[in-house]
Amino acid sequence: MKPTLLEKIALGLSGLTAFTIGAFILFAPHTFYASYGITLGEDASLLSELRAPGAGLAGFGLLMLLGMWRHAVLPLGMAAALTVFTAFPVGRLVGLAVDGMPSGNVVGALVVELIIAALCLAAFRRRLWLPAPDLSTAKPAR
Repeated sequence: MKPTLLEKIALGLSGLTAFTIGAFILFAPHTFYASYGITLGEDASLLSELRAPGAGLAGFGLLMLLGMWRHAVLPLGMAAALTVFTAFPVGRLVGLAVDGMPSGNVVGALVVELIIAALCLAAFRRRLWLPAPDLSTAKPAR
């Protein structure tokens, strides 16, 4: 089944957002985190721990974008979008409850993530209830 226009918009917005943020963290972590008021030092271990999930986020973003054009990748792109844009707000809400109020820019990121999550849920709602396709290539025994 081809993606609808709303599904393409949701995948495009979520994919572009995830890829851009992930690539920014991967290649310019000092600049990215400074935008949140966080100063990073030169600790190679800390930077590695930040760059690695940045690369993962960029990869998920590419998967979301690919789902717009490759029908076989659409379910994976949808799963990535829903996972990323529900997990990030959940993590931020846990942080808010445990650690207190973060900076205004972090709260702004939370709001954007919630909006993208809502868009994805609205766009993919009809597919979420469809039975999963049989991915097995094996023939049943006779």
